[in-house]
Amino acid sequence: MVDGQTGLTRDVPLEPGRAALLIVDVQKYCCERSGSAFDGMDEADFESNYGDYFRRLEGQTVPNLQALIAACRAAGVEVIYTVIEALTRDGRDRGLDYKITGFLVPRGSPDARVIDAIAPGADEIVLPKSASSVFNSTNIEYVLRNLGVERLAICGVYTEQCVESAVRDACDRGFLVTLVSDACTTLSQTAHDNSLNAIKGYCRVVDTADLVEELNSYRRRRAS
Repeated sequence: MVDGQTGLTRDVPLEPGRAALLIVDVQKYCCERSGSAFDGMDEADFESNYGDYFRRLEGQTVPNLQALIAACRAAGVEVIYTVIEALTRDGRDRGLDYKITGFLVPRGSPDARVIDAIAPGADEIVLPKSASSVFNSTNIEYVLRNLGVERLAICGVYTEQCVESAVRDACDRGFLVTLVSDACTTLSQTAHDNSLNAIKGYCRVVDTADLVEELNSYRRRRAS
């Protein structure tokens, strides 16, 4: 999107050295059947409430995340993860909304680990957060500025909750955001689609294949 008066645009590539990939909350708590988000739920209730979500997560979102991560690492784009994780064992530091909702991933809990399929590299950053927006509950802006990041690709779960919060807050803090539409998901396809429609005015929206090709083009140029 281009501003007709100033010529400013959100339609900028994810350029190595100036960009990072932010993966939001793809962790054991809410992205594995054994996660505590699903404690006490029998198979029938799980299928009714989360069956479609897990099929989309495992069939599309995670494979797309794997492709994005590989392309970013090869191109030299920083990969950063957020996870829901309190700074305390009893969660007393959580945001009020998380306390009301009942979201609690205690410090050091296995629920706080990024799922194995997209595990962070040995020197990649994982930021624990205790509210929906990573920008409100961590020092991510400080970290991104120190890394020289101006452009941010965002993906993960849930689209209309923590992902959308990250997009809006990143934009308000002056980052140019790319939302990777098919590397996000949430509990219903309708909620996912509605979120993408609502957020498109804030950011560039692309799919995984196009972003991977964009990243690969940088790698090819370096090799030539």
